[in-house]
Amino acid sequence: MQILKGAMQEFLQNGFAGTSMDKVAATAKVSKPTVYSHFRDKEGLFQALVQYVAEQRCPRMMAGLSQGEPAVVLRQIALEAISTSLEDGEYQDFVRLVVGESGRFPVLAEAFLENLTRPSLEQLTQYLADCPELDIPDPEATARVMLGTVVFFTITQGIFRGESLMPMAPERLVDSLMHLLMQTVKPMSRT
Repeated sequence: MQILKGAMQEFLQNGFAGTSMDKVAATAKVSKPTVYSHFRDKEGLFQALVQYVAEQRCPRMMAGLSQGEPAVVLRQIALEAISTSLEDGEYQDFVRLVVGESGRFPVLAEAFLENLTRPSLEQLTQYLADCPELDIPDPEATARVMLGTVVFFTITQGIFRGESLMPMAPERLVDSLMHLLMQTVKPMSRT
């Protein structure tokens, strides 16, 4: 944990290319052999950092995928994903780092997708597939539409700091998204 916190600080301050295991060790206040005893190289350390970020974020955002009216559950998930992303400056900086460095270091983007995006997509897809009242013909594509909307909003409003150029309340966006998603809901049969 101490090493990962030091790594986060160094990666955010110096980028992936500008971070060394020596710098991480110094920032984490551990020896270089200690860092290497846990992580074989900088890429392995970064992948562990992405896993750590995923473990902190994903359960909290997807905790709402439970029993309940799908419109309420999905709205709650979307709003939670937006608010946790917009309130967490370190996470926004981390996403900037991954995006900025992914051209030269594709392994960073792969680690991000594997540990953060894919699990969220799979959980949401499964939830949509398990809701027959939604009558969604392609739950995975629908999950991608929903996550894509949330991610785009988070990127434009928080990561690119566009809230003053393109202001919109998260609730407005999510209400419109729910309106679109709920167009497929089957009418409940009366017995």
